[in-house]
Amino acid sequence: MEENQLLAIKLMRTGAKKRPSYRVVVKEKQSKRDGAYLENVGTYNPTRQPAEINLKMDRVRYWISKGAQPTDTVDRLIKATAREQAASQAASA
Repeated sequence: MEENQLLAIKLMRTGAKKRPSYRVVVKEKQSKRDGAYLENVGTYNPTRQPAEINLKMDRVRYWISKGAQPTDTVDRLIKATAREQAASQAASA
């Protein structure tokens, strides 16, 4: 499907002036930063200490399997979440 090559997992800015927070969304690559999106797969709040990352990893994996490409920043967030989940599973085992 050609449509899959046009999908991206991007940050969509929300929040007040000087107080950013973001939604992690699946959208077409060419759409505007705050334009329409297909699915909200999580949130990212960089103003908290430490930064707050909430991702639905099963949905992220689904969209990546469908050909959606994460931006560099979202890729870092996905890896951080995967590391955190692996650490929590190791600690509980």
